[in-house]
Amino acid sequence: MDTTMKATPTAPERVACAAVPPAARVTMALTGSLLAGVLTSFGQAVPGLSTVSNSAGPWFVVAVLLCLLAGVRAGRVALPLAMLLGVVLLELMHVGYWATTNLRGFPDVLSVTNFWVLVGIPAGMLAGAVAVAVRSPSVRWRGAALGATAAVLVGEGVRALLQVADTTGPVAWVVEIVVGVVLLAVAVLTARDPLGRVVALGIGVLGTVGVLGAYLALGG
Repeated sequence: MDTTMKATPTAPERVACAAVPPAARVTMALTGSLLAGVLTSFGQAVPGLSTVSNSAGPWFVVAVLLCLLAGVRAGRVALPLAMLLGVVLLELMHVGYWATTNLRGFPDVLSVTNFWVLVGIPAGMLAGAVAVAVRSPSVRWRGAALGATAAVLVGEGVRALLQVADTTGPVAWVVEIVVGVVLLAVAVLTARDPLGRVVALGIGVLGTVGVLGAYLALGG
């Protein structure tokens, strides 16, 4: 009789998953930005999505998420690279939107002097910085990042209610404001010290005033 015993594993076998190469992550982010522009063009023709597709806040959030997908990190060199990536992502969204809109038979012009193309530069830099701050081990930096994102959403939402709600309806803008307020509340409530709460709230409030003022001044 064969008395040989088969060895049984004492712990679950772990399958090592290879990390996605940085080049692949960046490529996916760039591709995603073009796709976001394409979907925006089609979304403008869908009832209930047209207003959202005509707003800048969602694009900013997408740019932040794509920067995170690309694997941005903190550091003296990484931060400016992330900010540059944020600009590239937003401008690629413009390219995707422009190309798709023209292919659909609706003439659209993409110019370096276009208001949204120009705004994409500071907005993209901010998106990259926010993505880096979100991954920071510091709760204060994460709160600042959420506060800045909230400012973009609330500022645009308030501006829209003041200037374009008569033609677009107020629902989408109210939802955008609510999402921004929730983000700000999360930033404040998750801060571990009074200074962190002040930073998050201050950036959220002052940033909202800044975004609103920029919209009103530039007439976007």
